[in-house]
Amino acid sequence: MRVLMFGWEFPPYISGGLGTACFGMTKAMTRLGHDVIFVLPKVIGDKGNTHVELVSAADVPISSVHSESADAELSNGNIDFTKLQIRPIDSILSPYLNPEEYENLRYGAARQAEMKSEYQWFLQSTGNYGPNLIAEVSRYGDVAGSVAKQYAFDVIHAHDWMTVFAGLRAKKASGKPLILHIHALEFDRSGENINRDIYDIERYGMQRADRIIAVSNYTKNRIVSLYHIDPDRVTVIHNAVSQSEAGNIYNLPKKNNQKKVVLYLGRITLQKGPDYFIEAAAKVLKAFPDLTFVMAGTGDMMPRMVDRVAELGLGKNFHFTGFLKGAYVEKMFAQSDLYVMPSVSEPFGISPLEAMLYDVPVIISKQSGVSEIIKYALKVDFWDVDEMANKIISVLRYPVLFDEIVGRSREKIKQIRWETAAEKIVATYQSLMKS
Repeated sequence: MRVLMFGWEFPPYISGGLGTACFGMTKAMTRLGHDVIFVLPKVIGDKGNTHVELVSAADVPISSVHSESADAELSNGNIDFTKLQIRPIDSILSPYLNPEEYENLRYGAARQAEMKSEYQWFLQSTGNYGPNLIAEVSRYGDVAGSVAKQYAFDVIHAHDWMTVFAGLRAKKASGKPLILHIHALEFDRSGENINRDIYDIERYGMQRADRIIAVSNYTKNRIVSLYHIDPDRVTVIHNAVSQSEAGNIYNLPKKNNQKKVVLYLGRITLQKGPDYFIEAAAKVLKAFPDLTFVMAGTGDMMPRMVDRVAELGLGKNFHFTGFLKGAYVEKMFAQSDLYVMPSVSEPFGISPLEAMLYDVPVIISKQSGVSEIIKYALKVDFWDVDEMANKIISVLRYPVLFDEIVGRSREKIKQIRWETAAEKIVATYQSLMKS
């Protein structure tokens, strides 16, 4: 089969777990003999040698693009395109800010400038994209119809809300079926304080897709209850994990048995629960005063977290690394003794599986999709910082418990393969095409 796939990120153009998941599933699909045309908003520099055919939407000639933002079919839904609010970007997803540019825009001098000046700075730093993510999503969609006419394919596969317009316009241009793959919902990212525009786009896309793939039963239940989607239209396919080559390329330092490290790795945002991690750390340090806690990542809550660590007097035990990727992530896992994912709402969560590849025991929140497939991780309600602290202390204090978790996790991780997920995805394509 040939698959036209729309995604907002793909290694090395990556900002988080979505890109990692897209890479793993497409790699497995190509091993099964299928071809993937992967359309990114923008590819910077050489596309390199990869297993998919990378297409840069930014390279599509403007003259060939017919803007359909006010198209009657799309406007008949519950989205009024004329009223989408113009907001500054609040995400590293904007194609493609590197971490330094993101930090400067979010927290630096540019943040204090007038909107006009900020907009001009943004254009200079990224090329030809403006500072409003929803506007970028709409422009990306405008290009999709033109791209769909240039390639032969059997099915359209779109990832998350940023690709809804692209998927629908490709469907309209080609008549091919559309699968919308939901990795995270606006309720996961923002709690109850949702961006209504994004919610409307998500629901609009799910209503009009031919089939929906959810990364967990947890996510499926939220799609059904919060977006009022027929459960029969939602197929659950769990994510997986693949061993990176970085462990072979780089000389990963050994763990220091005298200096224990507890790791948080992810966006420092409401969804990921960094504040609960810090509160638990304060309790753990009373029992293990020489412990080191590492918070790797960036996000809108980072300044508050730095302030909270200082307020609690944890500075000498806490290290903020900023955004990490590639070999630096591998090294971080290799040097850690315990990984904690305290997410408030996690549709899946690949990072615990990545930690398990390095024989790092994990503690995860019960409010996560990955908890459905790993039995031997310790689980805790994200808000229960006392229990989180107790579990951290137990893993570090009792070597027998540590070894038991690592040993059982090592066996389980062998069963969580992208090839299995890819086979289920292709079966979903085939059943959809038959129907």
